[in-house]
Amino acid sequence: MVISVPLLSFLFFIMKTDAAAYYVDVTQKAGIRFVHSTGALGQFHVPETMGSGAVFLDYDNDGDLDLYLVNSGDLPGYRSEHPPANALYENDGAGHFLDVTRRAGVGHTGYGMGAIAADYDNDGDQDLFVTNFGPDVFYRNNGDGTFTDITEFAGVGDPRWGASAAFFDYDLDGWLDLYLVHYLDYTLETAKPCRERGLRTYCHPRHFEGMDDVLYHNNGDGTFTDVTREAGVYQKMEAKGLGVVTGDYNNDGLPDIYVANDDTRNFLYQNLGDGRFRDVSLRAGVGYSEDGIAEAGMGTDMGDYDNDGWLDIFVTNLSYEMNRLYRNNHDGTFTDMSYAAHVGEESLLRLAFGTQFIDYDNDGDLDLFVANGHLLPNIGQMTDTLSYAQPNQLFRNEGDGTYLDVSSDSGDYFQRAEVSRGVTCGDYDNDGDMDILVMNSGEPATLLRNEDGNRNHWLSLRIVGTHCNRDGIGARITVTAGSRQQIHEARRGSGYLSSSDPRMLIGLGDSPGVDRLEIRWPDGQVDVIEEIPVDRALVLKEGEGLIAP
Repeated sequence: MVISVPLLSFLFFIMKTDAAAYYVDVTQKAGIRFVHSTGALGQFHVPETMGSGAVFLDYDNDGDLDLYLVNSGDLPGYRSEHPPANALYENDGAGHFLDVTRRAGVGHTGYGMGAIAADYDNDGDQDLFVTNFGPDVFYRNNGDGTFTDITEFAGVGDPRWGASAAFFDYDLDGWLDLYLVHYLDYTLETAKPCRERGLRTYCHPRHFEGMDDVLYHNNGDGTFTDVTREAGVYQKMEAKGLGVVTGDYNNDGLPDIYVANDDTRNFLYQNLGDGRFRDVSLRAGVGYSEDGIAEAGMGTDMGDYDNDGWLDIFVTNLSYEMNRLYRNNHDGTFTDMSYAAHVGEESLLRLAFGTQFIDYDNDGDLDLFVANGHLLPNIGQMTDTLSYAQPNQLFRNEGDGTYLDVSSDSGDYFQRAEVSRGVTCGDYDNDGDMDILVMNSGEPATLLRNEDGNRNHWLSLRIVGTHCNRDGIGARITVTAGSRQQIHEARRGSGYLSSSDPRMLIGLGDSPGVDRLEIRWPDGQVDVIEEIPVDRALVLKEGEGLIAP
């Protein structure tokens, strides 16, 4: 049988669009000129390897997602004349971003790691917390396009090596608390060079002690109190935290904490409801690999990948280990599904950092984006199986408990190798599908636009709390459309050093409408809305339901 070239092209198009939505690199077109700086001067200091994170936020409340990108730059004691700075890009609503860093006053020049945004003072706008190798920084949004540095006043300028952070209301008092993970007890003055196979290189984290994480309680007056020890989340000897995510894993209405630690076991803190937490990682089966090994946890996220109404956990790891997908068993324990779900073996030769559960094709199942890139620039001289720059991966949820790596069908970008770190996901162009911003170590950031994920129906939700925290962080949304039911939780902070779209973008497949939407707010209030049209952005207010398109 002879098939013409036009027919071949048509068939390829049909197969491609059936396989996956695809992504296009629009970084330059969108006006993003950010380049990450490691500040490396040949001394092989470990912070130079860790890259940085980013945040999608709507800092000016105009309905369009803006971007805050964290730079690293000059290490303390090595200050250049014009040190690299963090950057805030304002979205003009037409697919273009404008650098407003100087005007907004958020161009911090410390050695940046990550960032997170949320309305910590319940005044209606997004504030910004930045973690550093060195003192952290907290900016309060003034509501006029500018920010004020309130670090000292708020009491959150910890000088240790901060990594990821999460805003959540652990005691359900209506004010957002802050969980901050610390990495290594590392100083430039005492760090010694390491060698691997005769080559000078960066030291493994096993050579350094860990640092305890910090839980800050929001006092409701603009300040925080360190309640780490009282809350039972103090574990200095085992803590080498890089990633953190919060979520109600046991469906008791209380937000819990999962921490990805590097070279030590991961932590799962169960919220006891009395201001204290209990580490249940060993009993739950999410502290070690399935063969009892502490792996190099980098990034982490929670999501209900199998749509059974319970949050599952995904964590990224070092090459020659593998990324782990833990399925929630509904009884306080998890089962490692990494091999069975086809996300484990596929990651063995990658070193993964940032990750997010996203429904990139809006079919109602949570897919996975994974950002890869090695730590050692000279890894190619040590082995012929690993590389420094690596392609990132997109895994499509097949709806049967397994994933399929569809990177090769999802755009030319996935054929390109980068040294990727943090990832933030959000619908920056408000077209109903999830776009992706990738931070790369020592390289330009990359903005990926989702070209046709909105072929399926969708619903974008912004929620506003009244009696609970204004962002509604911790709220559980249950969406019923036809025979399919999904749960989603509002959160700030997940993956690696980053935080994603504060709205919830819910894929609905071919469902023509939402039959029922139930939202359980953190304070126990339950609102129910029925018969909701699809393919639109809506605002839900606690106690009032839908208030605006």
